[in-house]
Amino acid sequence: MAIEAPPAQPAIKRATAVHRVVKPTSRRPRWVWSTALSRGAIYAFLSISSVIVLLPLVSIFSVSLQPAGTSVGGLQWPADPQWSNYVAAWTTGSFSRLMMNSLVVAAVVVPVTVTITVLAGYAFGTMKFRGSNVLFYMFLIGLVMPFEATVVPLYYNLRSMGLINVPLGVMLPQIALYTAFGVFWMRSFFRSTPLALIEAARIDGASSLRILFSVLLPLARPAILTLATLYFIWSWNEFLLALVILQSPEVQTAPAGLGLFVGQRLSDIPGLSAGAIIISIPTLVLYVILNRKIISGILQGAVKG
Repeated sequence: MAIEAPPAQPAIKRATAVHRVVKPTSRRPRWVWSTALSRGAIYAFLSISSVIVLLPLVSIFSVSLQPAGTSVGGLQWPADPQWSNYVAAWTTGSFSRLMMNSLVVAAVVVPVTVTITVLAGYAFGTMKFRGSNVLFYMFLIGLVMPFEATVVPLYYNLRSMGLINVPLGVMLPQIALYTAFGVFWMRSFFRSTPLALIEAARIDGASSLRILFSVLLPLARPAILTLATLYFIWSWNEFLLALVILQSPEVQTAPAGLGLFVGQRLSDIPGLSAGAIIISIPTLVLYVILNRKIISGILQGAVKG
């Protein structure tokens, strides 16, 4: 007895069945949701961090616009902002002279320290010589030694050399203080440079200095710019060293002058806040202008040491 074959399905039904099988699902993959959640968490964290950082600045700025002699509590914007507080603080505190002194100190400290650290970092990062590791670890001692513990003996040493109440007495210790971090920073950058690039330059007959200035420094511009910005901020904000070494009002820097200004006008909180804002303006402007370069340099410097 012959077995009959099942009747063939119409072409329309077969097409419908195939269409139902390959019909894509409307649900999103899990990795899409996890990426969106991660990005949202990052944005939330950055927003909260920004508020935490900016809130004290906004609070000090609002206090600086309050009427003189006002007792201010919390964060409240004044009904009648007193912009004259900045004029009074500028003239009473002699901030034009103080900021000029700070600018002179930073103008010497930054280029000298950058030059020393670039040369030392280049030597430690690309050259092999006897005792290089020992010398490098000696530089690193400056990163872990508390600077406050050396202020008293440093004062007596500088006094015996006649460097009290002169800008050089602040410049030299700052250069020595900032060199340790700069050497570590630039050594990390030069060690991350492809070795084939340096060897190719040497094969072409380039000297060590020619390799540094013509090959490596163009690549190191973001890292050097970031380092110079950090040096300027540190030098501008240096308080303890300037307060101990520069005792004469004519040579004091802005942070030390602000400290004396605080002692003279403890009752004028708006005036003190205006003085603090005036002192912070140069560093804020510098960071806003070089924001992208600084971030690029930090990312470029995040390499193996």
